[in-house]
Amino acid sequence: MSGASAARAAERLYARIGGLGSAARRRAFLTKHRGLARKEAVARLSDLASEKVWVDPRQSLAVAEFAELVARKLRDDEALAHGLRAKGNALRFLDDHRAAIAHHSEAARLFGRAGLPTEVGRTLSTSIQPLILLGEYAQAEQAAARAREIFERERNDLRLARLDLNVGNIYHRQDRFDEALRYYEQAYQRLLALRDVEGIAVALGNMAMCLITLNHFQRARDTHRRAKEWSEAHGLPKLVALADYNIAYLDFFRGQYGRAIEALKRTRAACEAIGDRYLAALCRLDLAEVYLELNLSPEAAEMAAESHDAFQALGNRYEAAKAVGFQAIAHGQQGKVLRALELLARARARFASEHNAVWPALLDLYQALLLFAAGRLFEARRGAAAALDAFPPAAASKAILCRLLLARIALRLGDVAEARAACGRAAESLAFLDLPALRFQMHAVKGQIEQAAGEHAAAFEAFRAALACLESLRSSLRGEELKIAFLKNKLEVHEHLVDLSLRRGGPGAAEAAFGYAEQAKSRVLQELILRGAAPVRESAAGKSDLVRRVGELREELNWYYHRIEAEQMAAEEHTAERVERLQAEVSAHEKELLRALRELPDADRGERELLTPVTLPLEEIRRALPAGATLVEYFTVGGRLLAFLLTRERLEVVPVGLLARVQHVLRLLQFQLGWGRPGARGAGGGPEQPLLEATRAHLGELYQALVAPLRGHLDAAHLVIVPHGPLHYVPFHALFDGERHLIDSVAVSYAPSASVYALCERRRPRASGASLVLAVPDPLNPAIAEEARAVAARLPGAELFVGEEASADVLRTRGPRSRFVHVAAHGVFRGDNPMFSGVRLGGSYLTLYDLYALSLPADLVSLSACVTGRSVVAAGDELLGLARGLFRAGAASLLLTLWEVPDQSTAAFMTAFFDGYFKTQNAATAYRDAVLATREDYPHPVHWAPFVLSGKVLRT
Repeated sequence: MSGASAARAAERLYARIGGLGSAARRRAFLTKHRGLARKEAVARLSDLASEKVWVDPRQSLAVAEFAELVARKLRDDEALAHGLRAKGNALRFLDDHRAAIAHHSEAARLFGRAGLPTEVGRTLSTSIQPLILLGEYAQAEQAAARAREIFERERNDLRLARLDLNVGNIYHRQDRFDEALRYYEQAYQRLLALRDVEGIAVALGNMAMCLITLNHFQRARDTHRRAKEWSEAHGLPKLVALADYNIAYLDFFRGQYGRAIEALKRTRAACEAIGDRYLAALCRLDLAEVYLELNLSPEAAEMAAESHDAFQALGNRYEAAKAVGFQAIAHGQQGKVLRALELLARARARFASEHNAVWPALLDLYQALLLFAAGRLFEARRGAAAALDAFPPAAASKAILCRLLLARIALRLGDVAEARAACGRAAESLAFLDLPALRFQMHAVKGQIEQAAGEHAAAFEAFRAALACLESLRSSLRGEELKIAFLKNKLEVHEHLVDLSLRRGGPGAAEAAFGYAEQAKSRVLQELILRGAAPVRESAAGKSDLVRRVGELREELNWYYHRIEAEQMAAEEHTAERVERLQAEVSAHEKELLRALRELPDADRGERELLTPVTLPLEEIRRALPAGATLVEYFTVGGRLLAFLLTRERLEVVPVGLLARVQHVLRLLQFQLGWGRPGARGAGGGPEQPLLEATRAHLGELYQALVAPLRGHLDAAHLVIVPHGPLHYVPFHALFDGERHLIDSVAVSYAPSASVYALCERRRPRASGASLVLAVPDPLNPAIAEEARAVAARLPGAELFVGEEASADVLRTRGPRSRFVHVAAHGVFRGDNPMFSGVRLGGSYLTLYDLYALSLPADLVSLSACVTGRSVVAAGDELLGLARGLFRAGAASLLLTLWEVPDQSTAAFMTAFFDGYFKTQNAATAYRDAVLATREDYPHPVHWAPFVLSGKVLRT
């Protein structure tokens, strides 16, 4: 056999070794191929293991263990050292860092005994990364110094470049980013000249991470992309995953939370597929941090627990301690105080053992916040004071949090002077920083202090400043779930502003209070409706340069805000100097953003609307009201209910009563309706009469609590009810004054907010178009098909689909061109996860998520399925239910149900409604007439009260 043929045969053998997954198989293979028992084979196998380590660490480990087996058979120190180093490298990539260090140490000793200084240096350099990950920084620096001495003496550029990467990692792990970047750039230039594929990819990724922390985010993004493209082009999946992780991290720091979450999930899955357990755990840890920032506590707790278990198994103490801290914060957000305190103590002990100066104090602060929330004020004060004393000067933002907490504690204890002093000291520190989240808290605390002191004017200005910060923070979020979660426990500011506006009195007081109330209601839904009317083009090619620049500026500002806050945790000196540079950049970017927003042309109005608050002006809401209509908008201030009464001519504010009383009666009503459903089938009398009387009694109590205080102010033929909080579950039209229900006196319709009502009224009726009727009968609701046929007979150009033919595809294809859409089917309300509430169509359920992908620009959408009008009232008075998705899809008005309705009374109501609708062209009048007609045959409210009309009422 020629030399070339022998070499090819050997390579084929080597290629098979990576698949030998057990020691027994490797021994058998060596017995069969005794020609591999050569020193040269060990050297080649060691190189092969290094080549495979970035592609498949498990194959790399199998090859390295075979090399070790051969070397031990040869009893050759040099060969054994090669095999041990290769095995250490593979173990490091498999996250077994202690075993990796042990193998590297033995390999270096054997290379030294063999008189091979170059190999000693290589091995020392390779040992640096596992030492870093285990927190052994001093040992890592010693290894780097010994290796550099060897490589410089030998003038080995490749080894010096690789060493520079590892030294950069030491500094990066210690937050010494300027030094780290210098080493990474030095390594990159050397590696580029040497065309070292793997080293170039690593250098690019590391450079980008340093650029992130040094605020050069455009360079960081470009460098990350270069790293990913290079790694993809050269078949390095672990480095592709690392680049994706780093890009997600960049998105998080820039405030692009939704994008970061999706990227982290994708990267985690990719890491799990290629066996990178450490990076997969980091993805989980970062997801936990994002979820915490957005108040998604259960998700944060789950991710933190998963990452903790992974880091524990890998021996990463710092990361595991951080995961425990995140778990504690998540449990605290959920009100699980004892569990949170237990976890905080555990995390603190772990950080102390790591000699970390900042995290123990930070955890003390979190513990003080928990104790404050639990009412343990003196313990909270001691903890906050201890944390304040322990924070180093660089952790300025955390010191500010301590002072604000101390101010809140003092205020709760009645010491207004001390509260004002602590808040003032926090404000002094914030004067040099641009941290909107902390500014929001500072202004909100200041407002509470001034309000407690009776300084209403000062309190009003403080709460206004807090609201401005809140709007800035909120506008950076992508995705409605994130915006809703973020607003959790932050909307008290609106309540204070409503209260103070009314206390101030004078001209415009009611208008100001109404505006603040509107800003607290269904803001995200308003944005969804605007997107439906003027969708934002996603492709950059479809946007003007100015619109693209506005988006870039907003992202860059979020980046700077996050970087300033992160600087407070940095260990490096001269932090104040860096913060000053960041402040200058923030100021320049804010000015440019304001200028760009002012210069946006009318053609980009849709984009501009989505960048600014969408609450409509009072006059625009007034113009949307029909003549003779009054909009009644309820709002809660400190547990007290107010009602704003708005007509085309006037606006009044009327105190109503206590919310707690309404909630109690509402629970009794809901319980009574549960009893009423099974027996309330006939026309009344007999044993059903007591059920009817009991239900009317509760409806009467709600009338006295919610409507009676307003009767002297109401002179209208039509009421548009805008509930708040739990009032969204009240059937206002059914409230009973002892003789009549409210709907006997006036027409009634509903809206999530006054602005949503006006936006629906903007939608012009369609001059033409068919109607679409879908019906899915089942054994429990046999009259559904009959109802659908009756409704179809009344709708213009109706297309009727029944059973399996009434599919989501039919709705998707025919819905966009239909003037009226009616669905008669079984509905499901998911209180545990309202985004999955839905209606059963032919072959599938249509959920709220599905509705977001549909276009239904109909004049009216009616769903006679059960509980289609139920919603979960989330933070910001956001209604999470099918109504949300239908408004988003383009519907002008909706006819839905609050609870399960017998199918016979449903059919009667729907046919009566559509008969009246086409006679009057007034949905509210048709709705009232249909309620009264249905009640004639089915007196119990369970039959006629669940139907609610929401949105546009006149076909104008």
